[in-house]
Amino acid sequence: MVASNVFSSPMITLPTNLLVDLIQRKHSVLVQLRDVGLRQQDYVDRGETAALLELLAAKQTMISVLQQVERDLAAFHAEDPDARFWPTIDVRARCAAQADECNHLLEEIVELERNSAQRMTIRRNEVAAQLRQVYSAGQARSAYEAQR
Repeated sequence: MVASNVFSSPMITLPTNLLVDLIQRKHSVLVQLRDVGLRQQDYVDRGETAALLELLAAKQTMISVLQQVERDLAAFHAEDPDARFWPTIDVRARCAAQADECNHLLEEIVELERNSAQRMTIRRNEVAAQLRQVYSAGQARSAYEAQR
């Protein structure tokens, strides 16, 4: 439902204005999380553990912000979108489009996380194999020296 001009007054705040703001905040955080996910993959691939740990700490802060936004959005989930009063049809359409984009971003982030986890497992296995080789070489050298 679209509100008449009386609702477009800056003195009146519609619940949908809060909804629009929350969707915009969610979108912003999800874009940041997607970008962090891309950097995370790069750090994993290059084996930059220190940079990865710093990035993960920053990412945790973003996740906390996203969780708060989701808690704030919870009140709107039970509402019928068609029963809401919107300042304009355009505002409703933009909000719906941005909410849809949030869903796509979330799917992309989940895929990035899955790929990063796989890459980290591969990297961990590579490092473990290298450590086993170093250990075996050290044992062989110790055995050789003991025979001298």
